[in-house]
Amino acid sequence: MENVKSLNKWANAHTYLPVDLVRIVLGVFLFMKGVSFVTNVQYLHDLISPIDHFGGGMFLLHYIAPAHMIGGIMIVFGLLTRWAIAAQLPILFGAILINFMGHMHSESLVLAIVVLLVCMFFLFYGSGKHSADYYFKMQQ
Repeated sequence: MENVKSLNKWANAHTYLPVDLVRIVLGVFLFMKGVSFVTNVQYLHDLISPIDHFGGGMFLLHYIAPAHMIGGIMIVFGLLTRWAIAAQLPILFGAILINFMGHMHSESLVLAIVVLLVCMFFLFYGSGKHSADYYFKMQQ
């Protein structure tokens, strides 16, 4: 627990507006990706078809889109950012795995890797100074 507090103190002392803007863009991207999955369920089903024979295909259909939408909103506002990103990590690892198991889409693979790296950064960095987490912490 002390490690998380020390990471938060370091992040708040070294926060910059461009980093917060990257967090907001990440959240908007994830939200929009979730909306696109909801509006085109067949596309999502086709994406997860290479790993569907392992079971849990219906669970994945009902997990990916809401996790992207709710997590994206939480990341935009900086509310429980680390938890929202932790919910995105299995989806992003799965997106990378699907590219190797199914038909390789280099654009999708690069996009999934970039989003995963940005998520890993914010998993350690936190939500920053311009966030709901920081606001609620300062209210105490």
